[in-house]
Amino acid sequence: MATIYKETAAVELTEAPGASSPTSAKAYENSASNVPERYRGTSADKHDMDVLGKKQVLRRNFSFVTMLGFASTYLGFVLTNGGTALLFWGFIACALGQALVYASIAEMASMSPTAGGQYHWVSEFAPPRMQKLLSYLSGWLTAIGWQVYCASVCFLVGTIVQGLIALNTPDYVWQNWHGTLLSIAVVVFSIFFNTVLASRLPLLEGTVLILHVLGFFAIIIPLWVMAPRAKADVVLLEFTNNGGWPTVGLSSMVGLLAPMAVLVGYDCSVHMSEEIKDASITLPRAIMGSVVINATLAFLMSVTLIFTLGDLDSVLATVTGYPFIQVIYNATQSYAGTNVMVAIVIVMLTACAISEVAAASRQIWSFARDRGLPFSSWLSEVTPGWNIPLPAVCVSLTISALLSLINIGSSVALNAITSLGAIAVLISYFLTISCVVYRRIQGPALPPRRWSLGKFGLYINVAALLFLTPLIFFLTWPLVTPVTASTMNWSSVMLVGTLIIAMVYYVVKGRHEYVGPVAYVKRDHEL
Repeated sequence: MATIYKETAAVELTEAPGASSPTSAKAYENSASNVPERYRGTSADKHDMDVLGKKQVLRRNFSFVTMLGFASTYLGFVLTNGGTALLFWGFIACALGQALVYASIAEMASMSPTAGGQYHWVSEFAPPRMQKLLSYLSGWLTAIGWQVYCASVCFLVGTIVQGLIALNTPDYVWQNWHGTLLSIAVVVFSIFFNTVLASRLPLLEGTVLILHVLGFFAIIIPLWVMAPRAKADVVLLEFTNNGGWPTVGLSSMVGLLAPMAVLVGYDCSVHMSEEIKDASITLPRAIMGSVVINATLAFLMSVTLIFTLGDLDSVLATVTGYPFIQVIYNATQSYAGTNVMVAIVIVMLTACAISEVAAASRQIWSFARDRGLPFSSWLSEVTPGWNIPLPAVCVSLTISALLSLINIGSSVALNAITSLGAIAVLISYFLTISCVVYRRIQGPALPPRRWSLGKFGLYINVAALLFLTPLIFFLTWPLVTPVTASTMNWSSVMLVGTLIIAMVYYVVKGRHEYVGPVAYVKRDHEL
């Protein structure tokens, strides 16, 4: 099996871009020379980059604490239509399942700490005959997911600000284009931090980690003190079916989207791996650390919300568009108090948006480096002096701004697009973990890693796949029945449409240019 693996890599390498390509070794060597020595990481980082066949062209600014802050900005406030009991028990189930998923990802990140993430791992671990195509599809899935996430979090911040305006101004008339302009403002602000202030990004993320924890208590303590308390048996045991589904069980499976919303996306730090010091051990620790912190805080926030909801009718009919804003106002009966508490959420989500831009841009930069996207020569450029993929950052800016324009015509369409992000990322997780399961069973042995699942690795990987399968299936369902054009979940249709475009590009041009990262990996001595 090891021989087959080596021969496949050799065949793929014959199709690699030539010396004139911007991804050639000479170009990367020149780019690496622009990175000051103090930003090139540890000897382990240099070894990993050599094994992966890549050159260091980005600055390694991030340490464990800053990466923990980077990944810990993904905390949302959810209120599910499936009932408070689903939010409580569903969150526990989803947190445990996602812990298995991210443990699998963390181990792969230790094996190959590269900005490519999923598509690189698929290229290394998939069956030899399918490595190139599956890796290509994984790259597109991850690119779709992160670009959409980037746009959705900026839109979330913009419309929460709009919700505060509606709360404080009784005669305010809600206009979708107001939210769009606010969203674009958040996008531009996030881009500013990822370009002009790129060198300060680690400081920001470290600071955000502190604010993340302190801000959490600044919100939940007033709610517990001032809001009315619901009865425990009602909150924890009464499941509801407001979607018109045949059974409460089916309604609950559809409603799992809510607790899952805050548990998707912790692979963000993976796409920053070439900017992390001692990445092969720092990265998996940061991933699992962020999962523990976020799952704990999000669970406590969920418990707080379900016990302090108060008047459910006023919460659901809120003029702000966001039930959690109304919950805070109902509890405090103070515009000033509500504004301060919601401002904390806005600051945290803005930090999340900055992180999203960084992760999304690095992912498409890495994929373009391996010539998996149109205009790869331009997208794979790294700006000298700044040592950031400026063209990829600009593309993320453009996509986010364009997607936010959809809200002017239809907020329903925009919501469908944002749900596309979760589906695309979860499928990329499934594909990647499936490939590592194949490699564990068929061999050769997995590469050495400094963070390992040990003898439980295969069981954890399989359990993660069993958890992801029903989630991916139900994530494509509409929230209510009967289904109309406005209530239809169009995310699956859009995903298939995007992948068709990707395959057309692959047949016409991509298959002649995209090689797959495995072609550059130098693990012969490890196989």
